[in-house]
Amino acid sequence: MRFGEEHQELRTAVRSLLARHEGAAAWGPLTRQIGAAGLAVPEEHGGAGCGPVEVHVVMEELGRALAPVPYLGSAVLATQALLAAGDTGLLPALAEGRTTGALAWAENGSWRPEAVRARAVCGADGWRVTGVKDHVLDGADADVLLVAARTETGLALFHVPSGAAGVEREAHTTMDLTRPQATLRFDGTEARAVGADGDRVLAHVRDLACTALAAEQVGAAERCLELTVAHVRDRVQFGRPIGSFQAVKHRLADAFVRVESARSAALGASWAAADGSPDLSRYAAVAKSACSEAFSAVAGDMIQLHGGIGITWEHDAHRYFKRAHGSAQLFGSPAGHRDRIAEVVVGPRGAGAERPA
Repeated sequence: MRFGEEHQELRTAVRSLLARHEGAAAWGPLTRQIGAAGLAVPEEHGGAGCGPVEVHVVMEELGRALAPVPYLGSAVLATQALLAAGDTGLLPALAEGRTTGALAWAENGSWRPEAVRARAVCGADGWRVTGVKDHVLDGADADVLLVAARTETGLALFHVPSGAAGVEREAHTTMDLTRPQATLRFDGTEARAVGADGDRVLAHVRDLACTALAAEQVGAAERCLELTVAHVRDRVQFGRPIGSFQAVKHRLADAFVRVESARSAALGASWAAADGSPDLSRYAAVAKSACSEAFSAVAGDMIQLHGGIGITWEHDAHRYFKRAHGSAQLFGSPAGHRDRIAEVVVGPRGAGAERPA
């Protein structure tokens, strides 16, 4: 698994752009100059026709910068949901960055398709959706709302028009201020069906979401390690840099192993997604679990090895720490994804096979 020259050029371009445009201001240049929003959209629908490996590169760089842009929610979740559902009419605007999308999916803190309880009923005037969705990425401001809801025949995906009556959006102040989330409430809201096989669509989107998020976690963890190494080289105590002490060297060596192990897991998932591997769910679960725990550990080391400054607002350490713990729970906890791996290896609960502790 190696990146090609074009991947390195993409990485350089994204990193350079994020250095020039900080915060949310980076979204416009990312979409106009690099075409990031449409990277994984087929060319016939206005995109670049790339795939999960290119998305991996972008997500790593966004993670390094903790860029508060709607890439994960719009360019990954919403776009991949539409592609998986086979509804392409909304893709050109999303690919150009003229609109942003949000997938209203999780309920009661769960991203499992079977946890969806929102209902959709088809009447004389079309579909109407009722239910509550939480942890909707960029849900307060997204132009395109895609909602997972149950019908009489099963789980389906619906497009709720922007400004439709019966939609209440509640933005939340999250621990990680760089990743906006919202609760969305629908009360008999007008909707259009965009895909009937909701279980398949959401399962596939979850795998791609975990794969992309794992890449972001690797990029952020790598940046934590870089900042920590730079600090221990410069910070002097007892007449010598603290990085020269054996205990600090051991901590940094362990952190390096965690980052590189996480990188391998994330790359494995990205290449499995690019190859259309039937084992993508297993690779994605491994990547999400391993990368979540690695990022949390390295961010914690960053706080401790920086000492007092690591817990101040003046230093970025707390921002990485908050992103680490927020992203660890996004799309399911590390333990939850290990349960998914166990289901693949030994079978689901109740199947008669013993589950590992």
